[in-house]
Amino acid sequence: MKKYNYINIGLLLITFLVSSCVEDLPTKYDFTGYQFSNLDANAGQWKLILHTSNEQIPLPIPAAAGSPELLKELAEAKEKQSKATSAQQEAVVYWTNNPLLRWNEIALELATKYNLIPAPNPDGSYPVPDPANPSKYPQFPYSHPPYTSRMLAYLSVAQYDGLIMAWQYKYKFKRQAPYQLDPQIKTSYENNGLFSYPSDGAVIAKASQDILTAMFPLEKEFLAQKAQEHLESLIVAGINVSSDVEAGKLIGTEVAKTALSRASTDGMKNAQTTRAKSDSIKNAAKERFGWVWENQETPQRMIGLVPLFGKVRLWNVPNVEAIRPGPPPAPGSPAFEESAKELKQYANNLTTNQRRIANFWNDGLNTYTPPGHWNRFAKEEVVAKKLSPVRTARVFAYLNMAIADAGIGCWDAKYYYHYPRPIQTMPGFKTILGTPNFPAYTSGHASFSGAAAEVMAHFFPANAGQFRTWAEEASMSRIYGGIHYSFDATAGLTQGRQAAAYSIAKAKLDGVD
Repeated sequence: MKKYNYINIGLLLITFLVSSCVEDLPTKYDFTGYQFSNLDANAGQWKLILHTSNEQIPLPIPAAAGSPELLKELAEAKEKQSKATSAQQEAVVYWTNNPLLRWNEIALELATKYNLIPAPNPDGSYPVPDPANPSKYPQFPYSHPPYTSRMLAYLSVAQYDGLIMAWQYKYKFKRQAPYQLDPQIKTSYENNGLFSYPSDGAVIAKASQDILTAMFPLEKEFLAQKAQEHLESLIVAGINVSSDVEAGKLIGTEVAKTALSRASTDGMKNAQTTRAKSDSIKNAAKERFGWVWENQETPQRMIGLVPLFGKVRLWNVPNVEAIRPGPPPAPGSPAFEESAKELKQYANNLTTNQRRIANFWNDGLNTYTPPGHWNRFAKEEVVAKKLSPVRTARVFAYLNMAIADAGIGCWDAKYYYHYPRPIQTMPGFKTILGTPNFPAYTSGHASFSGAAAEVMAHFFPANAGQFRTWAEEASMSRIYGGIHYSFDATAGLTQGRQAAAYSIAKAKLDGVD
């Protein structure tokens, strides 16, 4: 397999209030001196998302300090540390003491790698990726925004449940780290006194490997190599012995199984439809409202993008109707004409700054999509606040559940209303970004961003104003680009904020604050 060079996106400490459109990404950021602001000793009591008990995955009692078993493991750890290769030492630096951030980076880079549409067939139609045969062209998956939002939610929730369980056992057994038990073992990270059994790093490595392998099956070998590198680094770094790692792997494996069991029945496999089903959805919308979206591409990509994503199982929103907006204005109505006039004015008078915003938030093909953009912002804030791994996982879990729910709600509205894009209703109108192959109402960018901004504002209230400004920018960017009407964006922001409210309400009851 070709080696994939991952960009360590989002780990540069950027001051949020400087600029809302900083897109230059650092190629490497060393935060080995990262110090947790709090060890969150009571995190084992936090409320789980997919599991019911913080000891639902049983672990063996670890060998006691001074026992022959543990002394042997410490001797093995010293030997591995003394014989570490330069590659292993570099891995210790890379993975750091908050490796969830690295696995999130890997997830975003895989989303970028697979966010590509296939070439057309000889007859002008477009082939669709087949999850049952991922290596067949076009390769599975096509990591469009709905797919990426779902992937990130499963990854983050599995990581969070796994770390809650790890913290429960850490403070139950209170096994000291190797560098505390043997002065000849040196820690590569902060000497913070965090208990070592089970290894939180091993939980993250195994859960992340298994979730991402299911989501990106062609990357199985690469992900196994990264997980092995990560697991080896835990002992070389002086923070774990082998039994710590094995216990962490057990938790990670089991939480991933639970998450993937949910994923297997959440409805995603039916999201991309046949033409007959797509036509029935279109006809139903025409009967309701008298309009339909028609794909303006030649040749057309697929049959619209995942028309039944709106039926995928939600995380915290009770049902899609709870966040489904009212209907948009009918084409030709005064409200529609006002929005159409606005689009023409922007097209004819777009400023340099507006064009910059449109390009910055485009997040189209071969990018990590709008959900990934907000995960990047979350990483920046986590590093700035020096959150512990378990508190980091909490941020990403509630953030990505809200983003996924917003996306599901948005796609429900898109295909329920089946509203045409500006290039369909406004003859001769041109966009600066190209037009997506799915209905307009509501805006996906606005929905994803409205949800993300509110969750970020909840966890990091000092920067709430900046997050909400970014959400407004993301929303407006699609109007500047000529892709959406203003009412698509306004309704999308509201829809995203409503989805976030359910996620935030659940977070307030999880026993953390």
